[in-house]
Amino acid sequence: MSDDRRSYQHAWDGALRLLSRREHSEQELKAKLISRGSRADIVAQVLAELKQRDYLSDQRFTEMLVRTRMERGHGPVKIRYELSAKGVGDEVIEQYLDHPDGAWESILHQVWSKKFGAVMPRSHKEWAKQARFLQSRGFTSEQIRKVVSLQG
Repeated sequence: MSDDRRSYQHAWDGALRLLSRREHSEQELKAKLISRGSRADIVAQVLAELKQRDYLSDQRFTEMLVRTRMERGHGPVKIRYELSAKGVGDEVIEQYLDHPDGAWESILHQVWSKKFGAVMPRSHKEWAKQARFLQSRGFTSEQIRKVVSLQG
């Protein structure tokens, strides 16, 4: 077996091991394979074949990540940032983050009521504290204003 063929097989086997555990973005898988000693040109060939066989899909990866992060109570800003950092394109991100049915507000309400007991803040200081927490979870100011209002 030639060195190139051996290198290809090594990268292929590594990619399949990683993908058998969970979905990966193309950029994420590429970085992992290169960091484990595979040559960039070999990795490019492996990734092309994985995509051609539909073993590797940024769309599937995005769908999985969005679903799991929503279940954990993360908002669209935080999820968008994570997907961008993993090399997923903006058009794919928008496709999976666009939830016009009020899903984000529903998740925000669940996160907020779990943390603060679903009692509307009575002072601006209290509202700001709650809003900062929700922003750290990845929700927009507009979403926060729709769900949490100052009382009194």
